[in-house]
Amino acid sequence: MRIGWQAGAPVIGLFLAGKVWYAIKIIYDDYGGAHSTQVAAAIHLGVLKPERTPTNEELLALPLFDRITKEHHGCLIFVGVDSEGHSIYVLGRGPSAVTVERALAGGIALVGGDPGSIRFFNTLPTVNWWMRIGGFLSRALGWIPIGRPLVLYGTRKAFPQLVRFVTEVKEAVRQHAEQPGITASDGSDIGVVAERAVKRGLLPELPSGVLMINAKTEKEES
Repeated sequence: MRIGWQAGAPVIGLFLAGKVWYAIKIIYDDYGGAHSTQVAAAIHLGVLKPERTPTNEELLALPLFDRITKEHHGCLIFVGVDSEGHSIYVLGRGPSAVTVERALAGGIALVGGDPGSIRFFNTLPTVNWWMRIGGFLSRALGWIPIGRPLVLYGTRKAFPQLVRFVTEVKEAVRQHAEQPGITASDGSDIGVVAERAVKRGLLPELPSGVLMINAKTEKEES
């Protein structure tokens, strides 16, 4: 069954064969969000065909390839809905993957939103040195004529690894389509941690909590 909806619509749980199936929000993230995440998302959505290495022109035709800058870091960017009805996003999150992922999970808990099912996937392991050096020159220093050819060369070399990565992502998503919650790129359940921290002041390894005072409760008791 294929289900699609607009970006920002609530996650819908469907009963299929007696089980709840969740449309998953899949987030590809890495340091800059300009290269490996863009290609992974394009492979996932079928924009780039996995059986053939794309040309430089095909990579540059991706709307955000080698165009994200540090001013866009932390912005969750919707790029499409896949054939299974899962929403695909890309995220440039700087040097700390799980820290940013936790913050996003905390934000969802803070506003009382239902996360449905959210999965983060870190594409950084697929990034080679050509991509790192080229990306730094093009995105950080703005030396596009020097950096972009390097990052294009590196991305084409990394394409088979990115195809394997996306294949593994799709398989992981299939296996957990009935599991709600927020899963970080390291596999940890950050949704539960965020919920406990935001609503009850509880943190891992600190079971007694960190709440200093609840003036509202004290006022009600008096």
